[in-house]
Amino acid sequence: MTESYDDVSKIHKRYSLTLLTPSSKYHSLIFSAIIATITSYFVLTAYLDRQNDLVFRLPILIGVLLITQKIDARLIRTREYSKALHMSLFGNMSWLAIVLMGMAAYSVLGKAELSLLYIAEGMLIFTSFRIGLLTTTLGLSMRKSWAICFIQPLAMYFVLIPQELWISSLLDPFVIGLGVTFLTISSVWSYLTDRAGRPEIKSTHELIQAYLASRGKENYAEVETIIESRSYQSSILTSQIRFNSNNGEFRMVLPEIHPGPYHPIGGSNITYRLYKTLNSSAMIMHSVSDHALNLPSQKAVTEYLGTFSTNLVLKKGSNCTEPVIVSVNKARVTGILFEKTAILFLSLSPHGMEDVPNYIKNEIEQIANNRDFERILVVDCHNAMGVEIGKDDSQDMLKAAKATLETLVTKESYPLEFGYANSNAMDVNSIDLGPGGLGVLCLKINGKKFFLGWSDSNNMENGTREYVVNYFAKNDMNLVELCTSDTHFSSIVVRTRTGYYPFGKISKPETIATWYYQIAKQAESNLQPTSFEILEHKADVKVMGSAILEDFSKALDKSLLLTKGFAIGSFIIFIGSLFL
Repeated sequence: MTESYDDVSKIHKRYSLTLLTPSSKYHSLIFSAIIATITSYFVLTAYLDRQNDLVFRLPILIGVLLITQKIDARLIRTREYSKALHMSLFGNMSWLAIVLMGMAAYSVLGKAELSLLYIAEGMLIFTSFRIGLLTTTLGLSMRKSWAICFIQPLAMYFVLIPQELWISSLLDPFVIGLGVTFLTISSVWSYLTDRAGRPEIKSTHELIQAYLASRGKENYAEVETIIESRSYQSSILTSQIRFNSNNGEFRMVLPEIHPGPYHPIGGSNITYRLYKTLNSSAMIMHSVSDHALNLPSQKAVTEYLGTFSTNLVLKKGSNCTEPVIVSVNKARVTGILFEKTAILFLSLSPHGMEDVPNYIKNEIEQIANNRDFERILVVDCHNAMGVEIGKDDSQDMLKAAKATLETLVTKESYPLEFGYANSNAMDVNSIDLGPGGLGVLCLKINGKKFFLGWSDSNNMENGTREYVVNYFAKNDMNLVELCTSDTHFSSIVVRTRTGYYPFGKISKPETIATWYYQIAKQAESNLQPTSFEILEHKADVKVMGSAILEDFSKALDKSLLLTKGFAIGSFIIFIGSLFL
């Protein structure tokens, strides 16, 4: 396992924590009101035996809830009403849980009466919870958090509890002791987690806040500033095969950079930006690269795109071999030889895998060098979901690649024709597809037609490729491979564990097959004799590197470890209070 992949996988696992927040502010608004209503019912009926007070106290409580939510929104750093509502929801949920557990303790332990201690304790835990949220995700200093953490919980407490019980319930020494304990725990936890990434990460909280700002309001400046400050200059190679005919030109592009890190940060939409730079007549393939080669900012993306007029022509020709396909168990490698340049397409579909690791590419390049290929282009098809490739599958992949190269050197080359078409004129909009849409390249070699499909998407749903390939076969068309760009663009905030929809998750396979078939027929009609050029260019641009990923991963891991420890300690203290 490569270190950068390990770090990215750890960071990505933490992404699921962001799914705990409701998808809409209206959900938080409604649910917080419902939970506050339930809390008031149990407090007034079970704890105080004042059922009649519900009639006038409940409307006042809901009013106070809504007003304090508005006050919170004005006081937090971003002044986002939605974040104030989410904080209110989680706080009220914790209060209700304490109220119910107090009732359970009364029933199980056979206490003489339900103590208001549990209601006060729930309010104090609600307050402590707010300190944690205000300092970590909402960007307030500890001093400001302490100044406003009591506003909503205490206001609601004063509405629920009769005035004559305020002093006795809140000034009870045990209640004061619990309050001091929980507020101190929350404050110390906030202090330590903010410094969990030091010295490499100055403030873990600032990193979390910048991430949330970029996800919620597409405010990418904060995150990009943090990432770019740790990035470094690197020489990036981009290889291309450019086809020319009377119908124009088409390019198959293989950049060393990796899309990401996530939309809308850095090079997340680099595949579409490249596609448009090349006049929408290109397939931007996924190279063998990882997130260490992310461009850290949109400024870096613009600088990289500005270098595309400085290509070096390495080879020209007009002949190539028919495609060679070799499968070894799950691994499949498709190869074509353009003069002395071989291009290999690597896939484990329908079983799937994460990004092809660099060691596989390095070994393939060594095999190609030993067999006198001038250059080798290795494409990660990225066309089925899976985990990092295992030892057995990687060995099978290398065996298939070696067999493919050995076969290619024995194959005869023929004059080439090409036709290309894309989905620009079609209605193929879907949230599991990037703005580059779909494309199909048709190659006519030795009187036979071969099709290569492409989608501007982040991977494919397992089995989608096989469905489309079979659909083509039923129509007597040879679709040799489907590839994705691995774009990290997303038109919406996707609330799944992966953070995106692979192509075929939303769009139905039969619809996708029809789209590709229509585009393929258009590409076929555009067939023209062609020549090709092998192009390369190098660009000096900033990349993220692996160190920043490692530091981010360590900071998050340490913060979560601290959180678990403090949570367990707080729970033990709370359970102990139930017996007193």
